[in-house]
This record gives sequence, structure tokens and C-alpha cells, in this order.
Amino acid sequence: MNGTISAVTHPAGFWIRLVAFLIDLLVIMVVQFLLQVIARVRFRSDAEGVMGAVAFFTFVFAVAYPTVLHTIAGQTLGKLATRVRVVALDGEALPLGASFLRAIAFWAALVFTFGIGHIVGGLRKDKRAFHDLLAGSRAERLPPPTPSRRMAARRQAPPPVAASPVPAVPFQPPPESEPRSIG
Repeated sequence: MNGTISAVTHPAGFWIRLVAFLIDLLVIMVVQFLLQVIARVRFRSDAEGVMGAVAFFTFVFAVAYPTVLHTIAGQTLGKLATRVRVVALDGEALPLGASFLRAIAFWAALVFTFGIGHIVGGLRKDKRAFHDLLAGSRAERLPPPTPSRRMAARRQAPPPVAASPVPAVPFQPPPESEPRSIG
């Protein structure tokens, strides 16, 4: 992204991606809770139709959330926290269509294969899961942040204090002089 990342990248492994997913799942659960609260306040009922609509819009959010964020920034909140980025195979940003396909395949593999499509990513050398293979994407670990010059200057130890060649003499005020006249 704008050439700020070095050409040497490392694929993100299964466990770090699992942590990122759990953080994203927490975000999705918060959105679902908020949708439930809004539906109960608005419609004042727990009817099946209302909760069915909440489930539908939760799924829409669960697909739109990674689709939009992977297209714009390459990271969801979970991936941002774990320093993982999703890019196309050439290292460029993932296009919207590929990002949408990746999100749909992610949830389909999770539901229909009971996560086996995700486990494949842990077994492959390039760490690409089933949804990465379908979408032509890869997840990579970002290098640790480099400290700014200001922070680096703070971390450096102060220079050693050299011993003064002049012996320390207690301070003595100068001898009193005659008062000055004004004018």
C-alpha cells in the first residue's frame, strides 16, 4: 500500500488468523446485539419475523464488513489488531469482486465444511486457506512498526557526564561593590 511495506513479507499462519477472526466475530456480535435492541425498541415484540430480519441483516453485515474493509484497507479490525493484511497474489489491494467472493467463501467454508477449508490454510506452506485460493488472495504478516525518530531519541540513553577538570568549589557571592547611581 503506497510502497510503505517492504517486499519481504511472511504469510499469516492459522493461529494468528484465528485470533483476528475471533476479534472480528466480537465486532459482528456487537452489531447483532445492537440490531436486536433497535428491533425490539422499534417493533416492541420478539416476533419470529423481527428476529429473522435481525439474523438476515447480521449476515449481510458479516459479509459486507470484511468485503469493504479488505477492499479499502486490506484489514478488518481483527487483522489490524494482529498486524495481518489481505492482499491479492501480486501484493496489490484486493479488488471489490475478489473481496466479496472471499467473504462468501469464508462463511461457506466455515458452515458447510465445519472449518476444514480454514484448516487447509494451516497445512499449506503458503498458508492460503480455501477462501484465499478461490479469491486469489493471501494474508500476510506486517513487519513490526519502526519507532519514529522522536521516540528513538527518547529511548537512547543520555550521554555520560564527563568529570569536570575544575575542582568543585562552593559558590561564593562576589564581593559587594558600591551602589550604582541612577542617571
